[in-house]
Amino acid sequence: MKIVFMGTPDFAVPILEALHQKYEIVLVVSQPNKVKKKGQYLDTPVAACAKRLGLEVFQPEKLSQDFEKIREAEGDVLVTAAYGQYVPSKVLNLFAKTLNVHGSLLPKYRGGAPIQRAIINGDKETGITIIEMAKKLDAGKMYAKKSCPITEEDTSSRMFEKLSIIGRDLLLEVIDKVYADELGGEVQNEEEVCLAPNLTKEEEIVDFHKPAFLVARQIRGLSLEPGATILHDNMMIKVFDAKVVADTSSAVPGTILSLKKQVLIKTLDDAVSLDLIVVPGKKMLNAKDFVNGQKIFKEFDVI
Repeated sequence: MKIVFMGTPDFAVPILEALHQKYEIVLVVSQPNKVKKKGQYLDTPVAACAKRLGLEVFQPEKLSQDFEKIREAEGDVLVTAAYGQYVPSKVLNLFAKTLNVHGSLLPKYRGGAPIQRAIINGDKETGITIIEMAKKLDAGKMYAKKSCPITEEDTSSRMFEKLSIIGRDLLLEVIDKVYADELGGEVQNEEEVCLAPNLTKEEEIVDFHKPAFLVARQIRGLSLEPGATILHDNMMIKVFDAKVVADTSSAVPGTILSLKKQVLIKTLDDAVSLDLIVVPGKKMLNAKDFVNGQKIFKEFDVI
């Protein structure tokens, strides 16, 4: 079995590593490098992993217009995991089988932000679905599912790590069976479809006029990428973790209630304690270190 693998972020790295140990990877396709540091573009996590493993890497700007290298690879199976571009039918048709490692319990949360939206919406669990790739986004037959609970401490980055391992193991359980036509797959129920489109800039901004549990979910669901944004004095401050704290005061939502070893902010009902804070141009700090000497927030300011 010859595999072409498509993926971009850290989520896909354990999956690529496991496939490489057992199968022949003839090509790795990843998004173009976009993160720049010291004047140079950094490889995507998958591109970096592929180079470390000695695998050929292909990073087209537009897959729909540039896929001849994929054709030339003559792969039998296409495996994708958080690739980040739409894969057109003319690419899918090059393979005997196509598999996608999707970060939700389909048909719930089709789209590019299933893990983030599961946390933001307060779901008690999420999971992985191994599906056949289809022309319609995340709508292919389902070959396997495995669930994973979401705790009050889970951020999207923590869930990405958990689900990456679950996805790796689940894929290895079924890939041979799918290739041998031993798994027919289950058709998704279209009546149960729920979409999870990519997050917008507006959804990153924290509104403290909402209940505390919604504010905390939003912050945890956006962590670590892209991070929740607090607007204060024309400054965009990023925050990556939060916990609900009971508060019965009559303070206006957005009021900074305490800066004593924490950043405690009033919401519509209770309060949230913020943690892992980044001011533009500075490094990430936990709340205790952030409040020591900072001059941005003052007690009883309103954000």
